[in-house]
Parts: sequence; C-alpha cells; structure tokens
Amino acid sequence: MTTSFLLQKLISEVVGIAEKAGKAVMGIYSQDDFATTYKGDDSPITRADTTSHAIIACQLRALTPDLPVLSEESGIKPYSERRLWSALWLIDPLDGTKEFIKRNGEFTINIALIENSHPVLGVVHVPALAVSYFAACGVGAFKKDSDNRVKRIIVAHNCHVPLKIVTSRSHGDEGLERLLDQTVLFERIRMGSSLKFCLVAEGAAHLYPRLGPTMEWDTAAGQCVVEMAGGAVTDLQGRALIYNKPDLLNPPFMVSSSPDCPCQNFKSLFPTIARLQQHKNV
Repeated sequence: MTTSFLLQKLISEVVGIAEKAGKAVMGIYSQDDFATTYKGDDSPITRADTTSHAIIACQLRALTPDLPVLSEESGIKPYSERRLWSALWLIDPLDGTKEFIKRNGEFTINIALIENSHPVLGVVHVPALAVSYFAACGVGAFKKDSDNRVKRIIVAHNCHVPLKIVTSRSHGDEGLERLLDQTVLFERIRMGSSLKFCLVAEGAAHLYPRLGPTMEWDTAAGQCVVEMAGGAVTDLQGRALIYNKPDLLNPPFMVSSSPDCPCQNFKSLFPTIARLQQHKNV
C-alpha cells in the first residue's frame, strides 16, 4: 500500500490536475451552448464531461504511467482484466451534469486512487466555487478555498436535533421519501453531485442517505474525504463501500458523521429499507 508520505506528495499533484480540468469546465460553462447529448441510459453528457476526462486521464497517466484509469467517460474494461488491478485511478470528470446544465454551480470533479478495493486518496473539486476538498489515508481531510487557504475538516461529532440530512437535488427516490416520512425533527438540505459527501465531511450536515442507483466513480473520492474527516460511508448492513467490483453499480448507502443518537435512531430504519430494496429488486 502507498505510504502516507507518498500520498501526501501525490495529493497536491492530483488537486492541481482537478483544478486544471475545472478551469476548462468553467470555460465551457460560460458559453451559451454546452452541446448536450444523451447516453444509452438517458443521462446527459456535455462537451465539459469529455474535455475534463481528456485532461484528467492524460495528466494521471503522465503522473503514474503504471496505473490504469477508469472513468465514467471511458470504456469499461471487462472484470477479467480489472480484477488484476491492485490499484487504479477512478474518476468522474463531471459529477452533476444535470446541475451543470441547470447552471446552479453544484457540480464537481472527482478523482480517487483505489488500492485493494478501497479509496486511499480522494479529491473533490468544485469548479464554480474554485474550492477543493481532498484527503488521503494517514494524512487527513482538508478544504482549500478560492484564496488557496487550506484547513483541516472534520465531521460533526455532536449529532444534535434537528438532524441535518442532505439529499439529491435532481434525483428523487420514493423509498427515501418514505424513510424521511418516519423521521422527526430534521432539516433537509438539497444539493447536487458529490458535494453532499463534502457537506457531511466538513460538519455542515449529519447524514446523506442514498437508496437510488449510483456508480463507483460517483462516490469513491467523496468516501475518502468523509472517512478521513472521521465519518463513514457504508451499505445498509454497515459495511464500507468497496470498489472495482465486477458490477460497478453501488448498493444503497449511508454517509454519516456519527454513530451517536439520534443518528442511530435514523439508522434503526435500515432493516425496513433493506426489505423494501429486496422487494423492489425481485
């Protein structure tokens, strides 16, 4: 496994790569036409997605020539090949394309280093704010603002009432709404992209439950930031999300800042959620 010393040296390079891609994304964002098209699953893709991918993939290959790069905007190698990868870069060149199209600024660039199925380095860059969240195992979690000031971030360990629960701005989920209907005294924060992870990591929210579909590149960088800030990203059975699986689809998950009550009361509803998900998948 890469040492914390090497990760600390590597992370500054990766933040720089994300910022370079972010500037290119903002150049396209300022234009009238994004040249939006749609993939086979009806998800949108713009010139910003492909431009960001090209920059990041090229820069990462120059930085670490021996490491494969897996991106939302690249072809996915078969698992028979991927299972031999003990380490890889996992990237989402533009997370929150719907938010990009809506011009609300809530989109990110996600870059994660995966080793032995777990994210050991993560960068979440917010181009519209010129802000970066970054973390690495043994190093900690940090936020770099638009004035290049860097501060360490930690989750909100005192999980008080009302709970601050962050949910997706553009992806509704009927199961999650039923869950929230059973929850009292909470404040909802709607947010796009992996910024939801970052709100938990910096203590601005307590929980981010996600029952709807997400892919590994949506969560890896944010998971590293949350974990290094003292939080957790787990499936409904409490197991940390893992990466480079045969199927790159994530299970339903919970991003949480603290195991303390009332978070625990919210988590007690997980068995109900799990049953609903199993019934839904039959």
